[in-house]
Amino acid sequence: MKLHFYKYQGTGNDFVMIDNRSLFFPKDDVQLINKLCDRRFGIGADGLILLEPSKTADFTMVYYNADGNEGSMCGNGGRCLVAFANQLEVIKNETTFDAVDGLHYATINNGIVSLKMIDVYEISTQNTDLFLNTGSPHHIQFSNNVAAINVKELGAKIRYGAPYFEEGTNVNFAEQVSENAFKVRTYERGVEDETLACGTGVTAVAIAANSANKTSKNTIQLEVLGGNLEVSFDKSENIYTNVFLKGPAQFVFEGDIQI
Repeated sequence: MKLHFYKYQGTGNDFVMIDNRSLFFPKDDVQLINKLCDRRFGIGADGLILLEPSKTADFTMVYYNADGNEGSMCGNGGRCLVAFANQLEVIKNETTFDAVDGLHYATINNGIVSLKMIDVYEISTQNTDLFLNTGSPHHIQFSNNVAAINVKELGAKIRYGAPYFEEGTNVNFAEQVSENAFKVRTYERGVEDETLACGTGVTAVAIAANSANKTSKNTIQLEVLGGNLEVSFDKSENIYTNVFLKGPAQFVFEGDIQI
């Protein structure tokens, strides 16, 4: 059969989008999803996202990593899905949608999507590094020169090492460039490589930087390989609420592929 797909990217984090409101897509076919995300034998993407019906919100987000397995929350994927829903006229300029980590509110204006992320109640320390969950688990290591880091090699070592082991974690390397700005490079589990951006990752870096007293600001600018993102939040007694991830989400192309 032919599968109609859409391709979106948010600061270089790219996704295959499928309108699955009729629930036709074979969701258990790990090999198919992996092939569709393959950059040589398929469409090519960091992940695949299904837009499905929801009983409680405007739509449901179902996210798969490039390896074909269903993943945890994807921030840039969520932002791109909002743009996709807007293109399909499922929504207009604001929405609430359902995802694996609960309901998310978002707005879209002139291609810029602002997505509300989950609240963060706990930040732990791993030696000199930090760990927190922003819908996906993230290890954060601050560095003086992220450009010099072999992200794939060191990221994989941390991702599979203690205390994460099989479940693993995403790994972020962050460099402070000003009072409220950081450069970030991310190794993503499920992709098992560095990606050009990671939405839940930059969200984790922004909160970790504030928690570690590297910045007192609550609006943080994040420079990733694929562009620039912004994270804002409210903080009260080390609890982070009203967390928003903001940046561009762009339609790339659509087409049909034989599956």
